[in-house]
This record gives sequence, structure tokens and C-alpha cells, in this order.
Amino acid sequence: MSTLTKIPGSFDKPHDAAKTETNVSASQNAEGDPHLVVLEPEDNPQNMSLFRRWLAVLIISSASLCAAFTEQGVAQTFHVSHEVTILGISLFVVGLGSGPLLVGPLSEVYGRNVVYQISYVLFFIFTFPVVFAPNIAVFLVFRLITGFCGSAFLSVAGGSVSDMFPDSSIASPMAVYTISPFIGPHLYWEWTYRVQLCWIFVEFLMLATFVPETYVPVILKKKARRLRKSTGDPKIYAPLDRREGTLTSAILISCYKPFQLLLFDRMVLLLDSWNALILGILYLAFQAFPIIFEDIHGFNVQTTGLALYARETARYNGDPPPEVRLIMGQVGAILVPVGLFCLAFTTYPQVHWIAPIIASVPFGSGIYFVFTSTFTYLVTAYRPIAATAMASDSALRFTFAAVFPLFAGAMYDRLGTVGATALLAGLSTIMAPLPFIFYRIGARLRKNSRFAAH
Repeated sequence: MSTLTKIPGSFDKPHDAAKTETNVSASQNAEGDPHLVVLEPEDNPQNMSLFRRWLAVLIISSASLCAAFTEQGVAQTFHVSHEVTILGISLFVVGLGSGPLLVGPLSEVYGRNVVYQISYVLFFIFTFPVVFAPNIAVFLVFRLITGFCGSAFLSVAGGSVSDMFPDSSIASPMAVYTISPFIGPHLYWEWTYRVQLCWIFVEFLMLATFVPETYVPVILKKKARRLRKSTGDPKIYAPLDRREGTLTSAILISCYKPFQLLLFDRMVLLLDSWNALILGILYLAFQAFPIIFEDIHGFNVQTTGLALYARETARYNGDPPPEVRLIMGQVGAILVPVGLFCLAFTTYPQVHWIAPIIASVPFGSGIYFVFTSTFTYLVTAYRPIAATAMASDSALRFTFAAVFPLFAGAMYDRLGTVGATALLAGLSTIMAPLPFIFYRIGARLRKNSRFAAH
């Protein structure tokens, strides 16, 4: 075989493709097996053109636009209470949180593309019953199913980004990936999901046409299959061809790995818990903002939506260790409680409506900083199981996000806008020290972790 890039046979330990040694021949690999297929530079997804990698990132990230949700008009259409319409959001979010536990690890067995394509075909099919639901029961059941089917972008997309970009340049694409779920249509419910249906179809076509397979073990497996066919040599193989155990056991092992991360890696557990609390507060805010702006300040739905989103963009240069990614999280950890405290004490009717809007800017910016920081940290510190690391994060985040909106109305009725929002600010303050702590001791914890890159 020609001069190649070595890829280890085991994929249980993190590996940064950008840091592998080049110009290593097949006969020099660790297994000493000339039939083992290894990665040539032109096959490495990190060596694709910058345009092609960014096009793939934008297409994958735009998949999050399909995760639209709205409750406007649902209560009137199906003649149900407001709490039941919130249940529709919660069930969708439950699907978003549970789906990555399956599709994230499976993408590390079968590859990213097959997971994307199957997920979006099913997402497209099961969105029809949502759009044309004859009753609330059908609507709720299929909101759960579509959340599950459309959840691939939550974990697999993070894995794709880590496949295509080395640590030195991963921050910007991860920032794009992080902000994309917060953008989407907000119309009357039937039109929201009709727009969503059209976009799912377009998204599938773009995924199938422009997004290449990026997971190195699967690239090697496909290459070995091609070489066996072209050379007639049945002995050629890739590391994935020699996995021990049955296919079922391999899938089961992959699927419980997110739970292993949560149970045995303290950094993952605490960072995921912080993300979960922040996302729970954000989804609760989706219920709180109408109370603050519509009930108190007389806004309509469209003008309320303008107050929900605030964005910032950050870039990192050089090749920093994963802990450097937490600097942005430190800023976010301060901005989120500051924004919430300011929001709490500007919700009085006598306070001009511009004040809570201004207060929501640090809140929204802080959330973006927290997620960008944590997501980037996870995919750089836990290569090449980035999709699994993101799956564990998604599961915990969306569990909180599904539950919090259910008690938002009751909490604001009982505590008032000031007390309820201040309570959320206090909870976020408790978690604020985490990025500062892990910035200092993260390297030591990673060194002792069986999952993290050392």
C-alpha cells in the first residue's frame, strides 16, 4: 500500500485526527498487518477545502431550523387548555432529549450520514400527522415522535464538526452550530409546521447532496470495501470490520456510553447539569416572557418574540487546550444571573417596557456563551466520542427543558414575576462557579478520565 496516515484500531479512546502522524506506511502500523486499511491525507475530512467544510457545517446546523415549536392557536383549534398546549412542547423536547442517546452513539458505528438521512426521512413522514392532526391526542403523540426523529442535529452535528475541524479552528463552526437552534419560524401553529415540513424536505436534499461522510472509522470501512472489490483481496479490512462481539452488542455498548459518561466522569456530569439548568430556565422563559411582556406591557406575540434572542460571536486563535474554551463560559456564567436579576426587578408595570428588553440582552448573550463554551469543550475534550458526549449533554438538558415549562405558569402566579424570576437567577448563580473551577482543574480531571483526551 501507499504511504498513509495511521489510525489506531481501537476507537474507545479519544483521538484528534489533526494530530496524527503522517507518512506512516501500512506495514508500519501498530498491528503490523499490511492488509489493514489506514487513512490517506486526501481521505481525511479535516483536509477537505475550507469552503466544503463550512458548507457542510451550515447545512447541518440549519437542520435545527426544523425544530420549530409554537403553541399559538393550538388551544383554540383543539379546544384544550393552555397547559395541554405546553405539554406538546414538553413532549417534543422529551423526544429531542432521548433521541441523541440512540442516534449519537449509532453515528459512531454506522457513520454520520446514514443517521442524518434516516432521521430526516422519518422526521418528514411523521410531521404530516402533526400538520393534519384530527385531535389533540394525535398531535401530542406525533410531537413526541418527531422530536425523537429530528434530534440528530443535537449530538451528531457536534460530532460532524469535530470530525472536520482541528482544535485550533473548531470554535467558530461550533459557535454557528450552537446559535442555530434558537432561530426558527414563529407563526400560527398550522403554518409553522407546514413551513417546517417544507424545510425538512429541503434539508434532506442538501444533506444527501452536499454533506460527505466525516467519521474516520466509517470512511476507512468504506475504503476497505472498495479495495476488496477492486483488488479481489478478501483479506483487506478496516478496524471497524474487526470489532469484537456481535453487531447487537456493539450497538448496546455504544448506546450506554452516554450514561457511562454521566455516571463516571464528574466534569461531564456537572457541566451537563449546568447546561440543563440553563436550558430549563430558557424554556421556562419562553412561558415567562409572554407573562412579562403581553400581560404587563401589552405586547403582541410578534413583538414579544423580538425580546427572546440575543447573540454574540467569539473566535479563538491558536491551538489552546480544551479548558480555554471555558473562558467564554465564565462570562456567560456571570451574564445569565445578572440578566435574570435585572429582568426580575424591571417587570413592574410602572417600569417602561424597554427596561426588561434591555435586561434580556445579557441573559440571552450569557446563554449563548454558556452553550458555545460547553459544547466546544465537550467535542474537543472527548474526541472521537464527541457525538456520544453531546448525546449525554442533550439528554440531561432536554429533560430539564421538558419539565420546566410545565410549572412556569403556576410558579409565576404564586411568586409573581419578580419573585419567580429572582428564584431562577439564584439557581443560575449557584452553578456559576463551575466554569471557573474546571478552568483550573479540568486538565487534571481529564488526565484521570477514561473517556477524555489527555
